[in-house]
Amino acid sequence: MIKTAQHTTKLAAHHAMHSRFDDKSTAKRLVFRLIAPLLIVVLAFGAMFSVQAASVASALTGDEAQSVQASKDSFGRDTPRGTVQGFIRAIANHDNELAANYLDGRFLANTDTPNAEIVTRLKNALDAGGKLDPDLQISGAADGNLSDNLPADIDKVGTIHLMNQQFDILLAKRVSDDGVVFWQFAGETLEKLPSDTRQTPTLAQRFGVDKLGDGVLGSNVNGVFGVKSGELVALLMLVLMLGVVVYAAVWVLYGVWKVGYVSLRKKEFRVTPKIILPLTVIIVSFLLPEAMVRLGVPVTLRSSFGRVNEILAWGAAAWLALRLLDALFNRAEARSLRLNRPEQVSILNLLRKIAKVLMLILAMIIIFGNLGFDLTTGIAALGVGGLALAFGAQKTIENLIGSVVVVADRPVRVGDYCRFGTMEGTVIDIGIRSTRLRTLNRTIVTVPNGEFSALQIENYAKRDMFYFFHNLYLKRSANPREIGRLIKDLQEFLERHPYVNDEWTLVRLSELRQDCYVVEMRCYVATLDVSEFYVKQSEMLIDVLHKVSEYDVEHALPSQEIAIKTDADAKVDDLAQ
Repeated sequence: MIKTAQHTTKLAAHHAMHSRFDDKSTAKRLVFRLIAPLLIVVLAFGAMFSVQAASVASALTGDEAQSVQASKDSFGRDTPRGTVQGFIRAIANHDNELAANYLDGRFLANTDTPNAEIVTRLKNALDAGGKLDPDLQISGAADGNLSDNLPADIDKVGTIHLMNQQFDILLAKRVSDDGVVFWQFAGETLEKLPSDTRQTPTLAQRFGVDKLGDGVLGSNVNGVFGVKSGELVALLMLVLMLGVVVYAAVWVLYGVWKVGYVSLRKKEFRVTPKIILPLTVIIVSFLLPEAMVRLGVPVTLRSSFGRVNEILAWGAAAWLALRLLDALFNRAEARSLRLNRPEQVSILNLLRKIAKVLMLILAMIIIFGNLGFDLTTGIAALGVGGLALAFGAQKTIENLIGSVVVVADRPVRVGDYCRFGTMEGTVIDIGIRSTRLRTLNRTIVTVPNGEFSALQIENYAKRDMFYFFHNLYLKRSANPREIGRLIKDLQEFLERHPYVNDEWTLVRLSELRQDCYVVEMRCYVATLDVSEFYVKQSEMLIDVLHKVSEYDVEHALPSQEIAIKTDADAKVDDLAQ
């Protein structure tokens, strides 16, 4: 009966394990994987914007708002980043008069060259070999970057590489008569600009599309990016060509790596090809800025596309990280199933989701940062929300931690028979929230993992041998010497028995009762399966009975003596007294 019960329990554990992978549960997990990260991100940034809006509204009220507005530069030159962005917008709109306001006024006042000519020289130098730092690397503070080992009123925002010279693009901090602080391109940089910059063919000219479009596409593009539509088409062609070349190169390197690994290590190559596409996007995003400079893409288009390029790079990095996480957890899950540890699969799925959510949140923070959002308040709001969530879900978190403890410490596995608290049963499932066990009465007991990990658990499946303990009850009519000989021979008999482990064997006279001798037999049976132990135990007991039958002893049976006396017997007893 016990063997049948164990078999049924193993089948139940097997079906419980595989029931997680049916179509319905797979669909639910897919929906959760898609919706949960998006929901968390939306809630986080919703809290960020609400807190940020409230703080700004409370901070900028009344006279304070008026004073802040009064201290702002009308051209947006309050920070080095604002100056660079304002100058790019001005030359994109072909407004040299506006662009001149972002150049050092002292230098312009002391030179005979018209302001428009200086603007054109700077634009041509930037187009020919100028590399502006990414927006996030340019300081967004009014005091500039104070840790760049430059004077406090000077900030470096890029470099210019021309045929015969190279110099830094510097900004200088100025203060107006009204006390407004603003930044301009330093005269030190402007005086190094060549009067006649050698014009290299633009990317559009190289591809033969420089004459493309004065139609609808051209007008729309000029309005948005400040460049001709031919330049935009040429850039898209460059991105496509570079992507195809890099994609093919990565595939070739992947194939060479795979063949070399298999031939040298003689093992299966486990790196998934799913990483090739995101890796290609990352490499293209890394090579594209340098390619745009060398191939003559205008600085206005480079500046506009640079932020998009950074967002794509970070998005591809997050994509690659998610691919690697999937490959890592898939391998861990396969290993858990191969080692017959199905209880680890649910915890690995939980850790996979947590890692993915954290990765997506990090990617969104970086991407929104590239878009110019201030995330300090949002991160603080997210921390406060996480703290409130932790207080409100203490029991759930306790059970999740209990699940990790049960899986990491592994006091039991699926299929183990154990005693927990005052109950016994076979473990059929270790889930994220609870552990389920089937008792000998064929009922299922569900115990939250937080409580289960705190219970005293006795795992019978971990036994390396079984304990054999039985008593012989012999009548008191037996000769003590015969009893002694029997005990000595039984000791040797059990020590030589093929089923007995040599760990420890003992046969002794344990009690002298009024009606019998009690002979105690103790040893260990070398087996791991309870059904096999019961079979071996029965055979050993029969062998012991055969051995005892060789001696002049009798088994003591439970008995009761009843004395019956007649009236004549009573009179005889009275006369005797």
